[in-house]
Amino acid sequence: MPEMRMIDVGEVQLRCAIEGPRDGPGDLVILVHGFPESWYSWRHQLGPLAEAGFTACAIDVRGYGGSDKPHPIEAYALERIVGDLVGLKLALQPDRPAILVGHDWGAPIVWNTALTNPEHFHAVAGMAVPFAGVPSRPFTEVFHQHFTSQGKFFYQEYFQEPGVAEAEAEVDPRDWVERMMYSISGDVPPGDYFSKPYGATFLEGLPDPEPMPWLSKADLDYYENEFRRSGFRGPLNRYRNHVADFEWLQAWKGQQIEQSALFVGGTRDPATFLFGAVSDPIALMKMSAPKVEGHILDNVGHWTQQERPGEVNRLLIDWLDRL
Repeated sequence: MPEMRMIDVGEVQLRCAIEGPRDGPGDLVILVHGFPESWYSWRHQLGPLAEAGFTACAIDVRGYGGSDKPHPIEAYALERIVGDLVGLKLALQPDRPAILVGHDWGAPIVWNTALTNPEHFHAVAGMAVPFAGVPSRPFTEVFHQHFTSQGKFFYQEYFQEPGVAEAEAEVDPRDWVERMMYSISGDVPPGDYFSKPYGATFLEGLPDPEPMPWLSKADLDYYENEFRRSGFRGPLNRYRNHVADFEWLQAWKGQQIEQSALFVGGTRDPATFLFGAVSDPIALMKMSAPKVEGHILDNVGHWTQQERPGEVNRLLIDWLDRL
């Protein structure tokens, strides 16, 4: 097991799982999870990264697990979470830049942290969600146009009203997490399980999950226990800051991620293709992150580093070694 530490990053304290050398030449690699996960989603990466000579630090994002959980919606704006990562880097490796790796919500978090703080981070990797540049409008406008206005369900619209998704998820956190993970994994039979009318609940129409070889009973036990303790308000508040995030990022309009970058997606992950908006996510990324190296893994769903840990570790460590 990694060492678990609470680290003061400025506004909040983050619970961090750390493995690898405390000092020496090994770079700090900060691992940022998505929704609905925790540091635990990087359980297969911590040891291999440490063995490769890096100091790996997987965090609970604010609102999750053992990290602080401020109540206000605005406490989960991208600007605040980017500040957490800068504060963590300064606490653990103040003398030289670090490396960021993120998955799902963690991917846009690390892409934009690298964009806005290049002096602190000299390389960045994202999984599942490609970087499309500084947005030209809030994402709420995008899904209102393509889903809500047409009477279609979109999960991020469903997450907007405080308390609604929380009430559904907290009835049975284990069932909610398992169904969500199964429904967009590489293990589920083909089918658009989120194609339903506006007004549906999140779980409506999702298939009964079959056993997933990459998600054990012990893994589900861990996620269930974490969300029973922490609840879902903080994690869901991240989805309620699209307008604030858009306004903050306009200061970097027209700028690119100039650092070395890595993207890993899956052929069966709707997020990799931005829900059908793009056919080539790597080409899209090259417009805003010209030094990106991209890999799309066959038959992999949304949970990239958990579904295919060996392949992800090989790609990640090879990229890190070449920096």
